[in-house]
Amino acid sequence: MAENRNFIIAAILSVLVLLGWQYFFVEPRMKAEKAAQQAQSELAARNNPSAESSDPSRLPGVQAPGAATDGSGTTVASALAATPRIAIETPDLRGSFSLAGARFDDLYLTKYRETVDPTSPQIELLAPARTPHAYFSEFGFIPAPGASTKLPTDKTVWSVVSGAKLTPSTPLELLWDNGAGLIFHRTVTVDDHYMFTVKDRIENKGGTAVDLYPYGLISKTGKPADKPYYILHEGLIGAFDSDGLQEVKYAKVADSSDQVHTATNGWIGITDKYWAAVLAPEPGRKFTARFSEDPDLAKEIYQTDFRYEALNVPANGEATISNRFFAGAKVVSIVKNYEASGIYKFDLLIDWGWFYFITKPMFFFLDFMARHVGNFGIAILIVTIVVKAAFFPLANKSYKAMSKMKKLQPEMVKLRERYGDDKQKQQQELMALYKKEKVNPLAGCLPMVVQIPVFFSLYKVLFVTIEMRHAPFYGWIHDLSAPDPTTLFNLFGLIPWSPPHFLMIGIWPLIMGVTMFVQQKMNPAPADPIQQQIFTWMPIFFTFLLASFPAGLVIYWAWNNTLSVIQQGIIMKKEGVPIEIFDNVGIKKLFRRGKS
Repeated sequence: MAENRNFIIAAILSVLVLLGWQYFFVEPRMKAEKAAQQAQSELAARNNPSAESSDPSRLPGVQAPGAATDGSGTTVASALAATPRIAIETPDLRGSFSLAGARFDDLYLTKYRETVDPTSPQIELLAPARTPHAYFSEFGFIPAPGASTKLPTDKTVWSVVSGAKLTPSTPLELLWDNGAGLIFHRTVTVDDHYMFTVKDRIENKGGTAVDLYPYGLISKTGKPADKPYYILHEGLIGAFDSDGLQEVKYAKVADSSDQVHTATNGWIGITDKYWAAVLAPEPGRKFTARFSEDPDLAKEIYQTDFRYEALNVPANGEATISNRFFAGAKVVSIVKNYEASGIYKFDLLIDWGWFYFITKPMFFFLDFMARHVGNFGIAILIVTIVVKAAFFPLANKSYKAMSKMKKLQPEMVKLRERYGDDKQKQQQELMALYKKEKVNPLAGCLPMVVQIPVFFSLYKVLFVTIEMRHAPFYGWIHDLSAPDPTTLFNLFGLIPWSPPHFLMIGIWPLIMGVTMFVQQKMNPAPADPIQQQIFTWMPIFFTFLLASFPAGLVIYWAWNNTLSVIQQGIIMKKEGVPIEIFDNVGIKKLFRRGKS
């Protein structure tokens, strides 16, 4: 009795702590963040500093390669109209290339839209400087310290030598003459997907050698609208042969002490959940890379950049440099091909997590099946069957042990009644009974333990890979990576009311809850009455918990439970154990009036 009272007190205190934390800490913090965002928006609307101000692009010991901007409110349309441009058109991209500064600052992903509605806007990846969500990249040159060499800047308008439109079959050739003996030839090419190649040839017609420091940068204004994800990295990222993978969250850029990295192979960029912009320096050439944020933290301007060591352009000679720029969706097959083309560990751009050795095979298996059956939802069902088949012997052994446990329940009840006041003696007699009947009470946990890594890897695949984004199933599930859009609390759409988020309990979560309930009641009841109460409520708890998870994951769990119920039912029948769902822990008592 005292244990029950303590358990109830502990549960009440836990709820009070959670409510107190929500009221005194979470809500005030959310209000403060909202107020800060509003103040930032008002500040951006009032001020319109020049592009040269607040420059976070300065690398140690050299002049600034370029200037970031504050996103002062200029519209994208007016920014595009303000500079001469060359159209970009590929099977996967559309947009334009700015001749002013030779910038990549206007790109849309033609195969991806903001919602599952096929008429919704295409994903906008890059946007010009001085717009609210500026996101652009450029390559350029820094003069040697103390030198006065005239070099192209972010305002320099390059001349077009050839190429009326940048396509996979028509490269863009640019030229700029500094009027003092240096002529810059730039060739920009793009493949069928998301990779641009920028080749620079610097011609020196003067009588003196010139040292230049080539650089590349990506500047982004603002963070993703969604809250940071615990299982996924969004922010600044890079991989270097010297320091390995480096991930810096947006909120940690200013606090990070490891902002500068020197390497001869690698890449650096900014990644969101499904999209990324990445600079890939020329392999084998030493460079210094850096992550940074505008010193004025209210502006939320983030930058990744790299700078090579001095490039010597001899008198009456020339020098060349080649860089690549990735801007697009993190499609696994495409990213893998770019790594094969020579970009150092480019596959790390996709966040497979610590358990990549499980997650990656899970994705490739799902992707293989989906390409053959034409639907990722069906692929999930097939993969579940394969996984169940792989662990079939282990599950059989476990279900046999649970069947024996259920047979022993009458004896266990007698022992609890006989030694009800002596918990220690009761436990000793139970252990003796298990030993006599050769039953392992923990054997029933094995299927769940085996299922956990599979469950997590599938969750990661559904959450991270763009292949799952907007992947439909059947009926009302149009996106397996999003929660079930229906809810019990408006009768699945019959009532014109949108309930709060925590009441979004869709059809598939309910199906999962029912299958979990059935599977649980087929198992032997726990010996402790309190544990019985907890297990009785567990399917309801998991129904609410998984309602916000990707629909594909809920479908997997419901299907896995269904297969487990069938398998366990067959074994119970062979063992002569009755399948009495509502008699397991006295569920019928809930429906009997006036009986205890």
